[in-house]
Amino acid sequence: MQYMIGIDLGGTNIVCGLVNERYEMVDKVKRPTEAALGVDHVLDKMADMIDELFAKTGLDRSHLLAVGAGIPGFIDPERGVSIFASNLKWHDVDVAGRLSVKVGVPVFIDNDVRMYVYGEAMSGAGRGAGVVHGVTIGTGLAAATVVNGELYYGSGFMAGELGHVAIDGESTPCGCGLAGCLETVVSATGIVRQAKQALDAGRDSILRDSHERGELTAAHVSQAYDEGDALAVDILTYTGQVLGKGLAYSISLLSPDVIVIGGGGALAGDRLFQSVRETLQRSVYHGYLERLTIRQGELIDDGGVIGSAAFAKNRAEKLRHSTAGSAI
Repeated sequence: MQYMIGIDLGGTNIVCGLVNERYEMVDKVKRPTEAALGVDHVLDKMADMIDELFAKTGLDRSHLLAVGAGIPGFIDPERGVSIFASNLKWHDVDVAGRLSVKVGVPVFIDNDVRMYVYGEAMSGAGRGAGVVHGVTIGTGLAAATVVNGELYYGSGFMAGELGHVAIDGESTPCGCGLAGCLETVVSATGIVRQAKQALDAGRDSILRDSHERGELTAAHVSQAYDEGDALAVDILTYTGQVLGKGLAYSISLLSPDVIVIGGGGALAGDRLFQSVRETLQRSVYHGYLERLTIRQGELIDDGGVIGSAAFAKNRAEKLRHSTAGSAI
C-alpha cells in the first residue's frame, strides 16, 4: 500500500499525518510552528515530523508517494509557492521545491481552506457527491468548491472568498479593507462582536459575566442559546440568516450537491443551520434546493491533513501519468 503525508500548517501549530490510500489517518503528530525562527526552521520541522511518523509506525518509507500541505494565505498551487501568508510572514516562498529536497518525494501545496474542503469532499461529509461546496467558519469565513474530485480555482486561484461579499445592512470594517463583509458576522469573531456590542448597549443576557471578565467566546454564545438566552438566540439566528444569504449566491452559481459547513463555528450545529435553511427556502429557487444537502463537516481537526494527503495523491498520479505519456 502507498502512503501520503498530509500537513496542516497554521500560525501556531503544525499537524502532520500519515494517510493511506483509503484516506484513513494512520498516525499524526503535532508541534508548535515557531514561524518567527524562519522559513527553514519550519520546513526542517516538517521534515523531522515526517521522519518521526515513519519511526513511530515502522512503515517502509519507500511506500511514501507524496507530501501535501495546506498553508494559510494566498497560494500558487501550480508553482508550489506561498505568495503571502500574513500569520507566518511568508512572501513568495517556494515551499514545494524546498521541502521536496528535504524529504525526497514530490510535495504539493495549496490554501488550507481548500485542503479542508477537499478532505471533506474525498473522505468526509461530501464523499460520493459530484459538486461539493464547503465553507469554514473560524476567525473568518472562507469557501472552496470541488467538482468531480477537482478543485475549482477561478482566475488567479482566487475563487472562494465568500467571506468578503458585502452584506446589505452591515457596516463593520473588515480586515480586507471593505465594510460589512459576510465574515464580520459569520465567524467566531463576528459572533463575539455581536454579543459585545449588544451587551455594551445594555442588552440583558447571561453572557454579561463572561463579557465583563473579558472571557466571552462564540462557545459561550452557543451555551447560552441552549439555556434559552434571548440575546444568544437572536445572535445565532441572525448569523445563520446572513450565512444563508451568502450561500444563496453560491448555490445559484454552482448548483452543488452538498454544502459542507466546517470549522469551529460549525460546532454550533442546528443552532446556526436552522436559520440557514429557512433563509435559503426564501432566497433560492426550489429546483436547486431539491437536490441539495447541507451537512456539518465530519473530519473536524483532521480535515486539513486528510485533504492535503488526498490532494498530494491526486497531483502525484497526474504527474506520473504526464511523465509516462511524454516518454512514449
